[in-house]
Amino acid sequence: MLNEGANAASPIILPTFLEPHTAEPQVLDLTPPEIARRRLMVWNGMHADTVQVVRHEPFEFSYRGPFHLLIAAEHIDRADGETQVEGLPKSAARTIHNKMTFVPAGRELHGWQKPRSLARVTCFYINPLAPLLDPQLGFAKVEFKPQLHFFDQDLWETAMKLRALVESAESGRRHYAEALSLVLLHELLRINNGSAAPEPIVYGGLAAWQQKRVADYIEQHLSEEIPLMTLAALANLSPFHFSRAFRQSFAMPPHRYHISRRIDRAKCMLSDISLSVTEVGLKLGFSESSAFASTFRKFTRTSPSEFRRTLR
Repeated sequence: MLNEGANAASPIILPTFLEPHTAEPQVLDLTPPEIARRRLMVWNGMHADTVQVVRHEPFEFSYRGPFHLLIAAEHIDRADGETQVEGLPKSAARTIHNKMTFVPAGRELHGWQKPRSLARVTCFYINPLAPLLDPQLGFAKVEFKPQLHFFDQDLWETAMKLRALVESAESGRRHYAEALSLVLLHELLRINNGSAAPEPIVYGGLAAWQQKRVADYIEQHLSEEIPLMTLAALANLSPFHFSRAFRQSFAMPPHRYHISRRIDRAKCMLSDISLSVTEVGLKLGFSESSAFASTFRKFTRTSPSEFRRTLR
């Protein structure tokens, strides 16, 4: 079911855990709003907003609100653009994979980008006065520091578990979401206190130009089977060294990354009701609808048809 106030903007799917009396929370503003498809889920003291960009068009984004905002960026690849969090220098990074940004309540985030490929991020909005929190933690009194494009393994893993809950839209899992939320809040306190483990230094990862060349090639050939040898040649590496370097840079093997990008593209295509589920699978290189359905479920925990129904 779509939020009544979202019909003229980007489609936002109402949450499973939203209480009947709960007002729609403030979320990241996108201009133009139809640039992305979003799923919003709200529970006690927190809400999450998965954002999948669906058009290769320039857009702007901004946020300032009474909630803390944690953004987990799984994939951002932009031809141009910049991001700024109030109090920090601007970032013009082009390729951002598995990075997080934290915007304390009351601070401003704004930026723009020209997408090279379709971005995928999840936003977590945290009420400083959340009733979930033990008052002894003093969470509401903590002066949080802004952070831009950082990584912490424990925080990332917790955020991805919450993101999976939002995407699955499974009812009856509110208590699990609240438990994960508590873990996430404790991780944020730990990081703000300066005890975050530094991101490990990775030796042998792909250089920026190699990442861009390989990611661009995969985006342009999503529906095809891409031999490892082809990708390795693009980076001027042997298949063995390429596989290891790719995994260090993208946090997954080349084949899984290729399939994950296929599934992200499939999500966008499924919003086009003129295409059948079978046609979407065929256009993305799946020879049989059963193979498409199986792969889609493996990555999203739902079938293509079920996913399409949630978009209405």
